[in-house]
Amino acid sequence: MAILYVVATPIGNLEDISLRALRLLGEVKLIAAEDTRKTRRLLDAYNIETSLTSYHEHTKRAKLDYLLGYLEKEDLALVSEAGMPGLSDPGYDLIVAAVERGISVVPIPGVSAVVTALVVSGLPTDQFVYVGFLPRRKGQRQRFLSSIVDEPRTIVAFETPHRLREALSDIEEVLGDRRVSVCRELTKVHEEIFRGRVSQAREHFVEPRGEFSLVIEGKTRAWLKFQERKERKCAEVVLLQER
Repeated sequence: MAILYVVATPIGNLEDISLRALRLLGEVKLIAAEDTRKTRRLLDAYNIETSLTSYHEHTKRAKLDYLLGYLEKEDLALVSEAGMPGLSDPGYDLIVAAVERGISVVPIPGVSAVVTALVVSGLPTDQFVYVGFLPRRKGQRQRFLSSIVDEPRTIVAFETPHRLREALSDIEEVLGDRRVSVCRELTKVHEEIFRGRVSQAREHFVEPRGEFSLVIEGKTRAWLKFQERKERKCAEVVLLQER
């Protein structure tokens, strides 16, 4: 059987791609792309003429058998809309199916929004947990946040612009006013990295636009001490009001 190359592509800036990735994208005869228009812009920028076939959430069931059959004879490159395939995208299903069939899966590493947001957040990077996109509905989102309220590791999540403010409100309500880094449009022209408390982030992003990565402080000693100080201040205020 041939090889499935899992190729990382830029999350914004087209210069953020490796020489190895460019070589392989030019050598294979077919690229399975989550967004063919975005991938074609990347290929055009580097004069690569390899054929594309769409492989996204709405086509993955219909295309899976075709791509697995293709891999019996030819190498195939898999690319996500942006970043590393397999993370919160349909590429995961193809990778799993290829592994189960004994097809060689070779990673071509590169940029990832998860790691990029984490390392510039200013929060602990020694251990972290990636939770993907937060649930869409408020009730489900709050239940999920409740399940990780005692998580000591730094938490990385994705969020859409139209749900960002609601998500931040739920994070503050369930997890508390923790330190957070909100990364917007990473590596793009309008890149913005906000660092502060959840309440401050909610006030800052009044009309959110673009793609967002959230890095949230875990339940660390520093967080617990902050909570204790906050509770003491609240108690002092109550005593003063009673007097």
